Amino acid sequence: MLVVACASQGRPPAPFGPPILSSQHSGAATLLIGLDAVNDAIVWTAGGGGTWARSLDGGATWETGTVAGAESLEFRDVHALDGRTAWVLSIGNGPDSRIYRTDDGGRSWSLQFQAEDERAFYDCFDFWNPTSGLAFSDGVAGEFPLIATSDGRTWHSLSTDRLPDASEGEGSFAASGTCVVARGDSLAWFGTAAGAEARVFRTADRGRSWDAVTTPLAHGTSTTGIASMAFLDDLRGAAMGGDVGAPDRPTASVAVTEDGGRTWTLARGPARPGAVFGGAFVPAAPTPTLVVVGPTGIAFSNDFAASWTTIDTLSHWSVTFGAPGVGWAVGPEGRVTRMDFPH
Repeated sequence: MLVVACASQGRPPAPFGPPILSSQHSGAATLLIGLDAVNDAIVWTAGGGGTWARSLDGGATWETGTVAGAESLEFRDVHALDGRTAWVLSIGNGPDSRIYRTDDGGRSWSLQFQAEDERAFYDCFDFWNPTSGLAFSDGVAGEFPLIATSDGRTWHSLSTDRLPDASEGEGSFAASGTCVVARGDSLAWFGTAAGAEARVFRTADRGRSWDAVTTPLAHGTSTTGIASMAFLDDLRGAAMGGDVGAPDRPTASVAVTEDGGRTWTLARGPARPGAVFGGAFVPAAPTPTLVVVGPTGIAFSNDFAASWTTIDTLSHWSVTFGAPGVGWAVGPEGRVTRMDFPH
């Protein structure tokens, strides 16, 4: 018996198999893109027409509403603390780039930030903790406008003195609200597209200084580059994208890092979706498990992007996990799909 027990303990963990997918009724009729799950019960999403939606019971029921004054805007990112407090970010040039916050579950929203420079176009944001976060804009006159908050309510510009310059046209794709990742107390990364190279920028001091490295993802045109970033821990992560202008065509769409984003290696990308709009690691999975979504479907890898399995062919733009093995993906016409990985 002792020999058997030791042998069992020495076996590598069995990877997750495909998740169970279940369609949920969000009550929204628009494209949903922004997505954030707090746990296996609380999940928020947002999208076109100033629409937001939330569930407090794992998606069994949803509440949907519209942010007053934002009816013409498209939300591409959402970050939630709990069932009452959340931020949404809208895209667009200048004043259409905005950040709103609710503290009462969506009944009312306060405008916290509105871009003044007509050339700015904010793509996504993320938070280190309940009060500190940053947001990223496409390049303007050779610089990337960055804003940050330290109280969760007011936003200020970050210095670009120690931020590498933006190339002509370089920005990101606001395809899933995941072009920026913040981790721990001070780490953050953002990925770029539509420039000469597809680059990842990394900070270890909350944006006071940055390093930039080139990735092997598809690049060089206005529709190629990075659309999504995800990190499993401080060292292992993925940069995802490809050619968003031809989402059904496989390209160099996934790169991985094992040194915190200092270097990137081209990984095998999924055949479907060809272009990755959003990706997320499954927390506490027995092996590094990554789920990616795009206009042509959903795929997952349980071996750090070495191989892929297509699990759905419907269009989804963003994916998130709020608990081990429990996640959601959203897409057109209010689509919400819950994913439950077997334990």
